Amino acid sequence: MNAAPSHTVALETYEKPVESVARVIEAAGGFPPLGPDTRVFIKPNVVTWTPAVDFPKWGVITTSRVVEDVVRALHDAGARRITLGEGLVSVDPREKGLAQAAFTSLGYFKLADRYGIQVVDVFQRPFRKVAVADGISLNFNRDALESDLIVDLPVLKTHAQTVVSLGIKNLKGLIDMASRKRCHSADPQWNLHRMVAALPAGLPPVFTVIDGIFSNERGPAFDGTLHRMNVLVASRDLLSADMVGARLLGHHPDRVPHLVHAARAAGRPLDLSDVRMAGESLDSLARPHDFSFPYTEDGSLPALMEQMGIRGLSYPKYDDTLCTYCSMLNGLVLTAVARAWSGSPWDEVEVLTGKAMQPTPGKKHTILLGKCMSQAHKNNPNILHPIPVPGCPPKPGRIAEAFREAGIPVDASILESWALFPGRFVKKYAGKDGFDEAFFRIP
Repeated sequence: MNAAPSHTVALETYEKPVESVARVIEAAGGFPPLGPDTRVFIKPNVVTWTPAVDFPKWGVITTSRVVEDVVRALHDAGARRITLGEGLVSVDPREKGLAQAAFTSLGYFKLADRYGIQVVDVFQRPFRKVAVADGISLNFNRDALESDLIVDLPVLKTHAQTVVSLGIKNLKGLIDMASRKRCHSADPQWNLHRMVAALPAGLPPVFTVIDGIFSNERGPAFDGTLHRMNVLVASRDLLSADMVGARLLGHHPDRVPHLVHAARAAGRPLDLSDVRMAGESLDSLARPHDFSFPYTEDGSLPALMEQMGIRGLSYPKYDDTLCTYCSMLNGLVLTAVARAWSGSPWDEVEVLTGKAMQPTPGKKHTILLGKCMSQAHKNNPNILHPIPVPGCPPKPGRIAEAFREAGIPVDASILESWALFPGRFVKKYAGKDGFDEAFFRIP
């Protein structure tokens, strides 16, 4: 006889402020016992921010609606020592005040006034080294480590590198930048998927509420396709919540590498046979979401570039070793390159990114984009004309110079106006039913 399911995951349709979140938390078994001295750390998913222009937040950033409703639920349950924190990144690591601008716009400081919570920029707080596996340590935010409970508020999204980005992946925002880069290792034994799976190992208990009011197809950022889903997922068990979230997005957990690693480490099945579903039907709420941007069959060029007729360029598909900074630049660089196309073939140019790519013999010009590629191949005898673009991340102006050196007349102003780039996607959702900015404001 099979044992009774030992983990509960609740699924609810989002219908009303306050009530819907309270209902899904209760259906999941509720928070563990909380009191005025219980330290709770809330981890939303904010990804990045630009104060320069409005940009799509639906399915990219945890709604302020869900954040406030969770804070209220914690407060109603007796918690008084609540910290809300996130670590944001930008194309320019020197940019100051990014978290302050995001937290202000999203209304987090209003929540601080209303409920007495503390709001912190993870990068401005101390970190502590934590062993997540034998020989593998990462630096985690101490506020989260020293809490009694982490409430994890990811967005329901697929991810171009990790298939899905849910509760486990959202914890990556608690580690420092050196640790984030380490997660994108070229070591096949400790690749991105295994590193992500190890993130919860040294953390306090995690209660997960997946915000699926909006979802993101081909996320994690604003260049994906955003949907109104009206789904909430909650569980006291992080892995169970993520396996159900993956199924909601149309991906069986056994096809999500970091969930495979996590389940194997926990001795858990991937078929949800040890999970009790509460609330609404998983099958009725699921909606398939692609995770990968389409490329040519050989992976040498984005499909849209091939459709444009671009020739003489190889820009291989990003891999798991492309880390946070360079991945933020990648879409912008591709846009600038596409706009430089005038119909005449380029002179056998190849662009290498990440940490693991190898040059293709016979290419006349090889652009080594970023510090890792520049160090790996700047003296490679198999490259006829290496064009290193060092920097972590490389400077936009230097990227434009490298492409021009290779014979591709990239407009530097496109790259240098990176802060405005997210704004070009917002018009896709202008006037679209259900896409309301009010979800990201605290009245």
